Amino acid sequence: MEHNMRLYETPFNSIKTGRKKVEVRLNDEKRRKISVGDTIKFTKIPENNKTLTVEVIELREFPTFKEMYKSIPASDFDAVGGSIDEMVECTYRIYTPEKEKEWGTLAITINLLD
Repeated sequence: MEHNMRLYETPFNSIKTGRKKVEVRLNDEKRRKISVGDTIKFTKIPENNKTLTVEVIELREFPTFKEMYKSIPASDFDAVGGSIDEMVECTYRIYTPEKEKEWGTLAITINLLD
């Protein structure tokens, strides 16, 4: 099954170059439909003019982004040099703590296909 998601330029380029191996999302209804072996087509925003496709190789659920970032090496997120608190703060610019509490979080380990 193929899923469609959008990504800002920096994480898009990190995946494209192979530096980012884990994508971070809320574990909401849309993400709960993802299975290992599925593909995800990421569209770069705001232009919506470039895409890349990845295969899902592992899914890991965590109650909070902080627990996720403590469990997975920062290099897998292409976030070396930032503290865990800084990573959480950046994530909260996209997802609210209320949504995190409602849904939990999902670490999607990916392999670039194109």
